Amino acid sequence: MTDAPRTVLIAGASGLIGTELTSQLRAAGHAVLSLVRGEPRDDTQFTWVPSAGIVDRTLLERADVVVNLAGASLGRLPWTPGYKKQIVASRVDSTRTLVAGMRAASTTPAAFLSGSAVGIYGDRPGERLTEDSRRGSGFLSDVVAAWEDAAHTAPEGVRVVTLRTGLVVGPGGALAPLLPLTKLGLGSRLGTGDQYWPWISLHDEAAAIVHLMDSAIQGPVNLAGPTPASSDALTRRLAHDLSKPYAFTVPEFVISAAMQEAGRELLLPSQQVVPQKLLADGFVFRHRTVDEAVDALAAGL
Repeated sequence: MTDAPRTVLIAGASGLIGTELTSQLRAAGHAVLSLVRGEPRDDTQFTWVPSAGIVDRTLLERADVVVNLAGASLGRLPWTPGYKKQIVASRVDSTRTLVAGMRAASTTPAAFLSGSAVGIYGDRPGERLTEDSRRGSGFLSDVVAAWEDAAHTAPEGVRVVTLRTGLVVGPGGALAPLLPLTKLGLGSRLGTGDQYWPWISLHDEAAAIVHLMDSAIQGPVNLAGPTPASSDALTRRLAHDLSKPYAFTVPEFVISAAMQEAGRELLLPSQQVVPQKLLADGFVFRHRTVDEAVDALAAGL
């Protein structure tokens, strides 16, 4: 970002990515305001009700940049019909509420960085996936398409970036269920283990968002590490770094039976996602390989 302090409004600041992003921004001297669903705990937090379209438009007037990371967890199981509706609504409603706030504001932020996901590509074995790749099929692809469409209704003059995030290697999020199992010595290959997982370290996820605040990039941006890796490479390295055995394989049919649609959409797809726009824009990854990302995670546990 530029040397001038910025005011950044974040929805979803209390989550894994939001917490790291807030830390990096404040360390760089920027002001962070956050939208919360409960009672504010200090004068940097403000209540909003995205399900009802309620947000204080004056907050949008104060913000130089708006970052939307809000959305119901994909890791909560099972994906019942009711919860699938919540997954969609939590993302689309929050995005529409922020866009409506911008439209009602007397001044608008320079940039709107809206959450998105690599799930838009679906299961694509054998393909190299850039931001120009066509969308895939499946529930998550449909969710992300609706999410991104909502973001692109932002007012004219607001630069919109949709953050197509991969599996964030950090102490929570998508790795939350794998960490305790690995610590118990139950680290396992998931399915064949050959499927590409589009990983990114927690530090680089937040740093990339900071980078995109002042970039000229618009539209979708793949937030994934520069060196593609298989799921086996990630889970094996995690067991190695925690000095635990890695002796089991969970077959695809077991994952499908136990987790149903969630397992088939989260763990089994192969997505060789390439961060083409970030690399072309000069972003420098701290963790260029999945081993480096997992090592950084293990060092902090």
